[in-house]
Order: sequence, then C-alpha cells, then structure tokens
Amino acid sequence: QVQLVESGGGLVQPGGSLRLSCVASGSIFSINAMGWYRQAPGKGRELVATITSGGSTNYADSVKGRFTISRDNAKKAVYLQMNSLKPEDTAVYYCNANVAIVFGNNRNYWGQGTQVTVSS
Repeated sequence: QVQLVESGGGLVQPGGSLRLSCVASGSIFSINAMGWYRQAPGKGRELVATITSGGSTNYADSVKGRFTISRDNAKKAVYLQMNSLKPEDTAVYYCNANVAIVFGNNRNYWGQGTQVTVSS
C-alpha cells in the first residue's frame, strides 16, 4: 500500500508565503511524476504544478512566477513553495504521485489534502 502524507497548510495573509510538503511511503518500486492539485469550494480539482522524476516542471498559468515545485527523490518527497499568495489561492491542496509498486505497474495515488486559506 502506498500513502502520501501532506503537511504545511494553514492560514496566511495576502502576500504571504507557505511551503507544502508531501512524503510518499509504502511498498514503492519507483515514482514517476509528482504534483500538486487544488480544489476551491464549489469548484473542480485543478492542476497547480507537476514535476517529473528528472526535474521537468509544469505550472498552471495562475501560479507561474509565484509558486515553485521541487522534489527530493531520495526522500520520496515533493514540495510546493507558495509566495505572493492571493485570496483566490484558497483551496484544499492535494498531492499526487504516479507510483509503481512493481516494474511496469503504475497508478496514481492521492494524499488526503491540506487546507490553505489566504485571508486578512
């Protein structure tokens, strides 16, 4: 079984910063892409940023220049540094990872979500 555990959410004022972390554990052969998604109240889940095992990144237009995704393959971890936060960034943030528990058998796993609230 694979588990993704997120941490680092909270309440922050507009213009502030937060750093989200997500660590994968369990019977893992390899981890391919990892990423962050978010879901605001009344809206669907949307991509925030992804990163491949080789370090290539992709961002939603709404967060480019403000958010930075990174990963530590040895720790099986992915991070999201969020700067210049806006009220519209308020959402539950979910970690996602494409994991193989045996060679060639990949599937996507999700964390439980962490709340980020941007408000004065």
